[in-house]
Amino acid sequence: MNRQTSTDRICLALPTNRACADAIVGIGEEAAYAARTFGTEVHLLILDSCDESTRAEHARVVAGLPATPNVIVHHLDEARQRDFLRRTIQRSDVAVPKRLLGLMIPAALSYGACTNRAFLIASALGCRSVHRRDSDCTYQVLDGEQVFPIHHELSSLGKPASEASAAVTETALAADHGHRPVSMVGASFIGERSVDIAEIEQLDPGVYHDVVSLWAPADWSDEQKEQLVEESFKGAGTTPFTEDHSTLTLVDPMRVDMSNIGFDHEVYERVPLPPATDTIGSDYFLIHLVHDAALPGVLHNRHIENFYTPFRRTDAGFRAYQMRFVKFLLSMLYFNDVYERMDAAGAALLDEREHVRGDVIAGFLRDSAALDRTENIWRLDRVSTSYRKLGGRYAKFADRMDARRDQLLDEARRDTEDFALLIDAWPALVRAARETGLGSADA
Repeated sequence: MNRQTSTDRICLALPTNRACADAIVGIGEEAAYAARTFGTEVHLLILDSCDESTRAEHARVVAGLPATPNVIVHHLDEARQRDFLRRTIQRSDVAVPKRLLGLMIPAALSYGACTNRAFLIASALGCRSVHRRDSDCTYQVLDGEQVFPIHHELSSLGKPASEASAAVTETALAADHGHRPVSMVGASFIGERSVDIAEIEQLDPGVYHDVVSLWAPADWSDEQKEQLVEESFKGAGTTPFTEDHSTLTLVDPMRVDMSNIGFDHEVYERVPLPPATDTIGSDYFLIHLVHDAALPGVLHNRHIENFYTPFRRTDAGFRAYQMRFVKFLLSMLYFNDVYERMDAAGAALLDEREHVRGDVIAGFLRDSAALDRTENIWRLDRVSTSYRKLGGRYAKFADRMDARRDQLLDEARRDTEDFALLIDAWPALVRAARETGLGSADA
């Protein structure tokens, strides 16, 4: 899709639903670094879903950020995000506009939906890329200087792989992919695990293995499941950053995290993220798509440092996060099937201009939504049995989960169908966003 501006613009995005003054200050410093080092116009986008008092504190922090040439800050509460979406959806003239608005800004938490809003707003602003960070992460520090991932993202993103090879430490990419642009640049995290299940391993390593292995395809061998469990949710470990290393390659989805990622517009303007609610991992789909379509990427080691917020340590936080984990496991019945189809399709995922084909992906999703859900019934049985072995609050959660079994099974299938619907509407939404602009939704 053609850009509507000659200015080199990028979008550095921070979605948040929690107090995160320090994260706002940090991402403001990363934005300033990007503008100063690369001469690009940086649109710092803070999508704020917090309560009124927290938003007011964030607004004070934003107002206190140092004025920096070529850094434009947009701090949007949900009311202004919704206004932008309504105008965009109306202009797009898509079917079921009310349903699409609900998928773009649902009442419940959605990792994919908040990033999809960033994608559309970036299109409205004429940005060539989106770079996402999270509010429960900080930057590493070396010799008193913060280690900003955007250094690698802007060094390579959007350039032909053959040209980007000059900016990386090593290249592990087939020569016949050299003409394709770098579509994704990412790294992982160090520190606490990305999913709140470390306590399960401490209580019973066997239960931990049984539960984590449930996100693998059911027909995988024990050896494959063992490897998956060993690699899952641990990021890059705990070793701090000491020097840069980057690889031009087809990036393994297990090696990057959505808190530390940059995408070229040619990817996210064609396929959005799954809009599922209360489901961890729902925002990782494009990482798989880029890999399976053999689009070049750069894997680097400027890892974000992950930490747990106080809410995640409360009983309410525990219940919420465990439910998001269970919904993730149920989503994998459908996504494992789609990932297998994407891997087999390879180059068929791209059109004649080597852009990803949303219609192909939507077809895979609709086929997968028709799968028998016996495998998901089995998953729920395994989680229930495992959590009851742990006792305490895990057994109480199993009671809550079992009471919602049919609802959870239905939601997993409906989420898959909703994703296909959003993909169908996405090109029209992107075009409408460009034509509408951010307008009165701007801060």
